[in-house]
Amino acid sequence: MKKLLTLFLAFVSIDAFSQLYVTGSTNYVYVKGTVVFVKQDINLQANTNFYLRNEGQLVQGTTSTSANKGAGKVSVFQEGTVNNYAYNYWCSPVGNASAATGNESFGITMLGSPTSVTATTAAANIGSFDGFASPLTISNRWIYKFLSSTVYSDWIYVGSTSTIGAGEGFTMKGTSGTDSTIIEGNSVQNNSGSAQRYDFRGKPNDGNITVNTAPDKFTLTGNPYPSALNVNAFLLDAGNSAMVANAYYWEQDKTVNSHYVAQYVGGYGTYSPVSLGSNGVYVPATFNTYNGDGSLNANGATSNTNTSILRKYAPVGQGFMIYGAPTGSSVTLKNSHRAYYKESTSPNSYFARNASAVTTAVTDNADEIISHLRFNISINNQFTRQIALILIPSATDGVDNGIDALSPDGDLPNDTYFFLNDNRYVIEGVAFDVSKRIPLGLKVTENTSFKFSLLESVNFDTAQNIYIYDGLDNSYHDIKNGNYEVMLSTGVYNNRFEITFTNVALGVNQNTADNLLVVQDNSLHMLRISNPDAQNLAIMALYDISGRQVFSKQKLGTEAAFEFPTVALSEGVYLVKLTTDDNKVLTQKIIIKK
Repeated sequence: MKKLLTLFLAFVSIDAFSQLYVTGSTNYVYVKGTVVFVKQDINLQANTNFYLRNEGQLVQGTTSTSANKGAGKVSVFQEGTVNNYAYNYWCSPVGNASAATGNESFGITMLGSPTSVTATTAAANIGSFDGFASPLTISNRWIYKFLSSTVYSDWIYVGSTSTIGAGEGFTMKGTSGTDSTIIEGNSVQNNSGSAQRYDFRGKPNDGNITVNTAPDKFTLTGNPYPSALNVNAFLLDAGNSAMVANAYYWEQDKTVNSHYVAQYVGGYGTYSPVSLGSNGVYVPATFNTYNGDGSLNANGATSNTNTSILRKYAPVGQGFMIYGAPTGSSVTLKNSHRAYYKESTSPNSYFARNASAVTTAVTDNADEIISHLRFNISINNQFTRQIALILIPSATDGVDNGIDALSPDGDLPNDTYFFLNDNRYVIEGVAFDVSKRIPLGLKVTENTSFKFSLLESVNFDTAQNIYIYDGLDNSYHDIKNGNYEVMLSTGVYNNRFEITFTNVALGVNQNTADNLLVVQDNSLHMLRISNPDAQNLAIMALYDISGRQVFSKQKLGTEAAFEFPTVALSEGVYLVKLTTDDNKVLTQKIIIKK
């Protein structure tokens, strides 16, 4: 231990903490629960080590290409959060350690299982389906990377090769079983079940790390450093215009124990940074809902909608997707994006984890709490789509980079989203105005039930009313104090529903067509419309109870009466909607009987 102390004192006495050089087979640096900042490069000679323990982190100040070198290794721990059937997305903080200068590629053969605070046992890897916790055995069957694509088949198999470049994310499934080994007396086992600890050992990544992107395609990347990454700083960096300023995190239902893709239940949660100083807004993936015994929950309880998950800081090893902007070919991760932020004491930094945490920032000032509303839409009482509406003065009614977030799910058979610029968004930002109307879109396959509810209101006027407007019958539904449920037939509904803050139907300036009479004559199977004031009727439309348009007539004119046969229609409740040429509207329900 004397050698350790002498080495550390020599290190901190270097002018401006500029460089770290470690040599000698018995020398090492041990960092526990704090940060070490090195302004320039690190040179770890063969058989020397730099141990980061209890969330100790390494930050460097290099402003360009990494000059780190040496066959010595940095060792840093990170715990996965899944079993042998599910994926975590990773991004290694280290690469191969050699005398060569600069960042090097990574492979799973560089992972180990710690046996003490300094000792480790190299993980075995196998090609079969399942990995094991003790002894640590990783299934290399599930090691893939994803470079700028939108097609599932474009995942690139890596296996046990060391071809994962710095800044490239990769997938890895967890392990089965447990490992009760406890390191440093902190009561955390190497694997207590679905929480495998990995020892990343190699040359620490540093400096500018380039990640290629492609327009309108996803790329798997993540935090490539042995410290936390300020995701806001990375996404909002003006030099990173080749990506849309959002991050997408893989989430998977851990109750589904299957290796078959068709049986996976998972998706991407979406993060919008909003601003450099904010804590951002995150909406989770859309999951099926399940009972405690794993059976499908037919009662419609929400699932995977934990709103405590924040993503401002990516912890060591965390991987995530980014989406390519229409122009540009690459983005850069930089040391200026790094931060010292502890995963265990911050609500803003989780490794793919839903655990609660103490709200204690380590090095950052208080985060700005963004005003926003979260809506849960239960679909057929089987799964829940969550969307978020950000309400800040700087937002426009158009697309704001870093605020509005495209939906990562383009192929769900039933879905709800903000309909903005002819695209689907799961997060939208607007400047609040009580008269604002925000369009919602719904995609429907077969007859589907949608139940709208307000999950939470954050930093927003608690007295403000919030409604879902249904354009079919000009109705307003208070979702602040209740739910609105509607049954829809197959189709895409991008112009029917809105979020509003004022119930216009209760106001004095109703734009309603008066003195129109609608009567269903079931004895003669005829729908009659009386127009005594000779109003100019532009459109007459008839809808069934599901909202499907049965028929419509346009440019009816100013006749005193109109008749439409209903003999071919099924019995049931229908809605008649009349619109005049000056946009006055009358809606009325009728009942058709044989």
